[in-house]
Amino acid sequence: MKAQQFLFTLLTSFSLSVWATVAVNAAESPVTITLDPQHPGAAIAPDFFGLSFEASLLLPDANGLHYFRPDNLPLINLFHTLGIKNLRIGGNTSDRDVRRLPGEADLDSLYLFARAAGVKVIYCLRLHNGDPQADAAMVKYIMSHYTAQMDCFSIGQEPSAYPKPYLYSDYRDDWKKFADAIVAAVPDVKFCGPGVHNNADWARRFIADFGHSHRVVLITEHLYAGGAGGKVPAPEIGRDRMLSDEFTGKYQNLYDGFVPMAISNGLPYRLEEVNNYFNGGATNVSNTFASALWGLDFMYWWAAHGAAGLNFHTGDRVAAGRTLQPSKYTAFFTTTNGYLVRPLGYGLKAFDLGGHGKFVPATISNPDNLNLSAYVVLGDDNDLYLTIINKEHGAAAHDARISIHQNSAGYQRSEVIFLSAPQNDIAATVGETLGGAPIQRDGSWDGTWTPLSPPMIHNLADGVFLVRIPVASAAVVKLTRN
Repeated sequence: MKAQQFLFTLLTSFSLSVWATVAVNAAESPVTITLDPQHPGAAIAPDFFGLSFEASLLLPDANGLHYFRPDNLPLINLFHTLGIKNLRIGGNTSDRDVRRLPGEADLDSLYLFARAAGVKVIYCLRLHNGDPQADAAMVKYIMSHYTAQMDCFSIGQEPSAYPKPYLYSDYRDDWKKFADAIVAAVPDVKFCGPGVHNNADWARRFIADFGHSHRVVLITEHLYAGGAGGKVPAPEIGRDRMLSDEFTGKYQNLYDGFVPMAISNGLPYRLEEVNNYFNGGATNVSNTFASALWGLDFMYWWAAHGAAGLNFHTGDRVAAGRTLQPSKYTAFFTTTNGYLVRPLGYGLKAFDLGGHGKFVPATISNPDNLNLSAYVVLGDDNDLYLTIINKEHGAAAHDARISIHQNSAGYQRSEVIFLSAPQNDIAATVGETLGGAPIQRDGSWDGTWTPLSPPMIHNLADGVFLVRIPVASAAVVKLTRN
């Protein structure tokens, strides 16, 4: 007994000493997270994380070079580093604002890239002023050569936003005409849809009309919870909204509007085009560190609500109405020697560190009502991954003093990786790090896990790990048994 008391005193003193060394000037608030790893729940889809690009990016540049090509090693490395498993090709330039459709050489380059990057492709076909036979010919070519790289085909980009009048009944009739032509040419094709923006009504109608026919395997929606980037009244307001319950309420409304019907019909769902504000994002909002915290939380929210995956719309230039504009919400953009990862990309990489496995129930005690989210995953490697996002910011923000109770699960070691910005500033646009390191332009990353102090021992079978999450930052805590 004396030996156990001595060990408890020693480890407690050491833990509190380490705790003191990471103290910062912000006020702090206690948060207790109690884990229940003995009862894991639903698994996160292995291909959950995806990106979405404009179809116009498939065309060669002025020098005849393709963006997606099998020898673009920096981009392939970056896909691997970020953990991207799904690639969606669409946007306005795939449909109503198309200038030129990709040819066979362009498709070859795309799908050979997909093979090298290890991703499946969702491909949006032209519907508005399109030709069913032309779409059928494109699908036949792709399926004849690259079946292993295909996820599914959608028909039409956000048809609910076509020039009026265009009703769902018009879309239904047009979609069926195109789908029938494609199925006649390629009987084993797989479709997804309706690919509308924040429109649960069209999704429900699509499920009712095609959920059990025409080889529909996936229900898709788009979501830009903030609306038009150009209508944000001030950057401070845009960043605050991104990290607020206002955005979360938008997610819940869309979920409630169509997901229960999809589930009851045995259909998975995916948000195949998402970001924070549409039309390329909001200046000094979508390109700031706030987007990293938002993106990480956004991914976990939808994963916890059973989504099959998300595809963040990205790229150097994206459709804003009928024109292509420089993207402010992109996860990364092209440089002369590779790709510069923006803050959002760091949030997406943080999800890759802790987002593979099954969700674990957790009880959170947050007496000061911090603006904080926490998600726990029992990893495929049997380690526990606890992702904590402290969205507190501004003069009154509080650090989170986290006590992690493992509920007698026997985890003995703990490591942490922090997602941080200079001066914990959500308005920062450069200088962010993950695990103390940037993601390099060649796609590499060498961030490191930092050991936490040994757990404070309540008894020989249990322990409490301590970690401080500063304001405007996030952390992935890994618990291991040995």
